[in-house]
Amino acid sequence: MTTTEVWERYADDVKRLIMSKVKDAQITDDLVQKVFIKVHSKLATVTDEHKIKSWLLSVSRNITLDYFRKSNKEVLLKKEEHIIITEEYAHSEKDCLPGIIKNLPKKYRDPLFLSDIKGIKQAVIAAQLKLPLSTVKSQIQRGRKLIVQGYMDCCNYKLNAKGFLVGEVKEKAQCKVCN
Repeated sequence: MTTTEVWERYADDVKRLIMSKVKDAQITDDLVQKVFIKVHSKLATVTDEHKIKSWLLSVSRNITLDYFRKSNKEVLLKKEEHIIITEEYAHSEKDCLPGIIKNLPKKYRDPLFLSDIKGIKQAVIAAQLKLPLSTVKSQIQRGRKLIVQGYMDCCNYKLNAKGFLVGEVKEKAQCKVCN
């Protein structure tokens, strides 16, 4: 299903949902636009077409809630809607990444940092580091593999059959890199 098809089928539902919360036509139009920008960029991640409407309405609710959070306005919820917001800090995978990157050997860390964090093209990195492009490419790939290994060592993550890291986030005290 394309973004246009999703728009044609569900735009009225999205608009009705958002309008029921914000009660302002102009803000509703802005938020509907944000929803469909998100839909356009993330639609490929939805694998089951039967779930598109529920995913779309969830995206709509989240964008509406973000609007209310940023504007410090009250959100009117139906009785069956519950939102739990915790102010408590929770340790996450993102907390492990700086430590894992810091522990990489310099020859992998520098090209990986320039490419994946700074967004510099690999050919430019090769020129900056005065290395062949093929060397920079292989160093970046090895650095990425070392990051995966870092998560496996730090948090006991495992690779699933599709090659994705899976596991549960540990408490910070149990993390080998973050602690």
